[in-house]
Amino acid sequence: MSPRVIGANLVVSIKSFSREKSAMFFTIAFPIILILVFGAIFLNQDNMSFALYVQDLDQTNSSAQLVKMLERSGRFRITKVDPAINATQYAKGNKLNLILVIPRGYESSLVRRMTFRDPSASVTVTYIYDSSSTSTATKMQVLQSLFGVVNQGLSGSLPFIRSTETSILTKKYRFIEFFVPGIIAMAVMTSSLSGAVNVNAQLRQKGVIRKLSTTPITRTDWILSNILYQFILAVMSTIAILLVSYAVFNVSLQINAWLLVFIVLEVFAFAGIGMILTRVAEEAESAVAAANVIMFPMMFLSGSFFPIEMMPGFLQTFARILPLYYVNEGLRASMVFVDNMTALRYSAVIGVFATVVFIVGILTTKWEEGK
Repeated sequence: MSPRVIGANLVVSIKSFSREKSAMFFTIAFPIILILVFGAIFLNQDNMSFALYVQDLDQTNSSAQLVKMLERSGRFRITKVDPAINATQYAKGNKLNLILVIPRGYESSLVRRMTFRDPSASVTVTYIYDSSSTSTATKMQVLQSLFGVVNQGLSGSLPFIRSTETSILTKKYRFIEFFVPGIIAMAVMTSSLSGAVNVNAQLRQKGVIRKLSTTPITRTDWILSNILYQFILAVMSTIAILLVSYAVFNVSLQINAWLLVFIVLEVFAFAGIGMILTRVAEEAESAVAAANVIMFPMMFLSGSFFPIEMMPGFLQTFARILPLYYVNEGLRASMVFVDNMTALRYSAVIGVFATVVFIVGILTTKWEEGK
């Protein structure tokens, strides 16, 4: 054993590592990014506050005190709903995942329980909820725990506040049916962005792109052939995901033209980003690292794995400017709810984004840029 040889080899390895920007990214920067992102999301999980819409049909001091108790708990940001409107239609129209309805007769029942010691006096609050939202169950659990505190403070063996649930959806959905569209969107993003970066960056660094200018192929032909290649890969990935989802989990999803529309738009959007990155980054390794910086945070912050409502407010705002968020929501609108108007709105957003970044990507892709 020679310490000098071991030391020399160690120095070579460290120098090689320092030159590999992608390796440095995954070893140092990427774990830090994950810590920062998920730390911000889950640091105050126990003290997380949710948006809660409340319709008070009783309109008394007692019912108002109940609403104030919910707000003072720190777990909810209360928004009051007009008692004259239909709460179910309001939830559907405004895409709310939970409305708490306090019934008429709340104060009179409370008086009977507290003043006349009537153990049978009770009220039933209604949860009008969206079963497609994974954060709804958490909200209802928190509400149940707070109502449990109220029940403990009142005399009687029977609970004073009971609850009933009314779904705004006519069909019951499982979490997997909301998860699959997000995985499709994530897979297409990964394939398109990584593929565009890997192919263009490596060929540019090797000087192949410059040599292509001496062949009959035009820059447009080259770009479109790469887009078609990325589209084929995206379709293959989507088919594989759907086959496994149907075979293993027996999902109930609508396969329609919107799926193809969102795949096409997403391929153009992220291939355009990839072309821009290969122009900005001087080396292939740098371009790959830059793509990962964009791809991985977007993967976790766009609602692919968990609802963005679980995130802090500033991250929710940030999530809504990410292109993958609109692909996720558009695919869920078309594949789960068959909501064509919502799918159209989200496709318009991602379509505008795709057009802009793809045009910029074309303009920044030059034949003479290769070494």
